[in-house]
Amino acid sequence: MWNEGKVIELTDPLLCDSCPGDEFLRYMQIGLLCVQEDAYDRPTMSSVVMMLKNETATLAHPEKPPFSVGRFNSNDPDSQECSLNFLTMSDILPQ
Repeated sequence: MWNEGKVIELTDPLLCDSCPGDEFLRYMQIGLLCVQEDAYDRPTMSSVVMMLKNETATLAHPEKPPFSVGRFNSNDPDSQECSLNFLTMSDILPQ
């Protein structure tokens, strides 16, 4: 969704009044930078604090994270693997 410019669709409707869209986009970009596959591409904690405090700082463009579950579509027939509240379910197996 980031690459398609649809990140704002991820905003929780309950947060829309408390967090402006541009602020949410900035937080999302910082979060994506923090999960880069190569540790050298991830910002340090001091850099993250600086990015969060300084709204005029230029942020790098994040690459695709190493792990992505893709999109969830509740109308998809394969969505039976999810619970009623659309959270994934795990089977715990003893060893």
